[in-house]
Amino acid sequence: MRLPPIFYHCFKHPVPYKAALELQERIHRLQLLARKASGNHRDFLILLEHRPVYTFGRRQGEDDDSRGEALKLEGTGADCVFTPRGGQTTYHGPGQITGYPLIDLGRTSPPMGIRDYICRMQKLLETHLAEEHGIKHAPMRHRLTSHGFALNVTAEPLAWFNRVVACGLTDVKAGCISDVVRSRKGIPPTSIHDELPGLITRFGRSYGREMVPLDISMEGDAEDAIRAVIKESTSRESWLSEPLGQS
Repeated sequence: MRLPPIFYHCFKHPVPYKAALELQERIHRLQLLARKASGNHRDFLILLEHRPVYTFGRRQGEDDDSRGEALKLEGTGADCVFTPRGGQTTYHGPGQITGYPLIDLGRTSPPMGIRDYICRMQKLLETHLAEEHGIKHAPMRHRLTSHGFALNVTAEPLAWFNRVVACGLTDVKAGCISDVVRSRKGIPPTSIHDELPGLITRFGRSYGREMVPLDISMEGDAEDAIRAVIKESTSRESWLSEPLGQS
């Protein structure tokens, strides 16, 4: 049976983390309602850059040390958000592609398991780096989140990452595609805009799905929700390109 396409949208302006989280929750509710009513529900891939934000796992919200760390990190000019995900402190911001797949894993027979889903995502990122940039053997363990994935494209996120032990990985230092490409090939660094087409294509290939751009000019609840986030993102003041204070 041919699976329906995945509709994708790429935000042009950095999105506040809470707005992106609420968007995911809203689309998920719409998917559940449509599946229950007719079975004719859509799958989505949301691609964006966040405004500078440090996020904390759900268990850290009960920890005094984590709350103290959040107060300190707010001094950098970034937002600090305690999230429902697992894991520890990490950073998202401009210069980093964050992908949020909203996919019904039960469409296949048998349904795709979580382990298979995550393995495919990890392989997707490894394949993208190898095919697009010739980067092989890149450690991916800190690139997966409970909701999707993140890739540092430009160097802008690195100074922010240096303020934390990202995901509790004391032996891992954040890097970016642009620095590796420039050092190995001596060519200009890549950009978010340049990175997206190949990533979208490989996402579809990894999950055996056609990728279709979402026409947000059309009527629809998901389209309305995305337009609302675009309006919020574009109305916000500019963001800091580097953290305030001393590292």
